[in-house]
Amino acid sequence: MKHIAAAILLMAFATPTLAADYYIVQDSSSKKCSVVAQKPTTTTTTVVGDGKVYTSQTEAESAMKTVTVCQSK
Repeated sequence: MKHIAAAILLMAFATPTLAADYYIVQDSSSKKCSVVAQKPTTTTTTVVGDGKVYTSQTEAESAMKTVTVCQSK
């Protein structure tokens, strides 16, 4: 019984780390924004929108419409 309880407890902590994170990024050359599933590690893209991390792609795409640097001119 202790093993089952330990396994359940371990899964409770591991499950949130398996969830994907989404970021709104802007390409530095084209100035176009997009949603990516991993935090960029290159200097050609910059996280915008105060660096907020979103839990779903839909949430990030909706938020991208409100980010000033991503709005069409």
